[in-house]
Amino acid sequence: MPWWQEMPLLLIIAFCMAVLLRTFLVQAFYIPSGSMEPTLMIGDRVLVNKVVYDLWQPERGEVVVFQGTDKWAPEVVAAPSSGLFGRIGRGFGDLVGFSEPSEKDFIKRIIGVPGDVVACCDAEGRVTVNGKGLDEPYVADNSLLQESIPGQECRSRKFPKVTVTPGHVFVMGDHRAVSQDSRCNGQVPIDKIIGRAFVIAWPAGRWGSLSVPETFSGVPKLNALRLEPRHVAMAPLGMGLLIPGMAVSVHTARRRGRRLPW
Repeated sequence: MPWWQEMPLLLIIAFCMAVLLRTFLVQAFYIPSGSMEPTLMIGDRVLVNKVVYDLWQPERGEVVVFQGTDKWAPEVVAAPSSGLFGRIGRGFGDLVGFSEPSEKDFIKRIIGVPGDVVACCDAEGRVTVNGKGLDEPYVADNSLLQESIPGQECRSRKFPKVTVTPGHVFVMGDHRAVSQDSRCNGQVPIDKIIGRAFVIAWPAGRWGSLSVPETFSGVPKLNALRLEPRHVAMAPLGMGLLIPGMAVSVHTARRRGRRLPW
């Protein structure tokens, strides 16, 4: 094909691929506030895996993008697009995933998963999960170590003990002194999570992965079963094989005219 025909075709294909990737697999998100500093700075762009939680449940320490419930007030109010070209540009950016996020999109770190007991603080002033204090190297500017005040829970490091309810997660920002998170806005429904942020894609000088810190590896599980999985599975499986086997044996013996021993 001549270049003047091939080039528009390639652009259309690239645009369609970008829309498909953004819709189903990976989306880029712009960081508009400092609630996750120093992990994420204002102006960073992160790539978010949108299918990961269709395969397994969220884990502690993961950085996630989610849609806030009615309790979550916008951290940054986006300026309305002015003019026709401004609205078209924002719509195009939304399609390919490079526009600024909506006012109800938030990015935080998961601290507690369903069943966890999250509280603050222990004797060293740390957040605890299931009784274990978290050493959080990603927190550079913590909240003041004072009792929480009704209506200002997010300004204090201390907060009442919270048991994470089924189908929810407890999230906090890394910049605790300014972050508006689950301390004051409540837990986040898992079905509101858009995906997991796994890499800083832009600017180039800040490229890096968003891995789970080691501090979460030692958090104990509450009410964990003491039995090995094979002990739980073998009893039903054995009975399931034994009963049909006995039925086949009885049927065969009767057909052959044998006397059963019972």
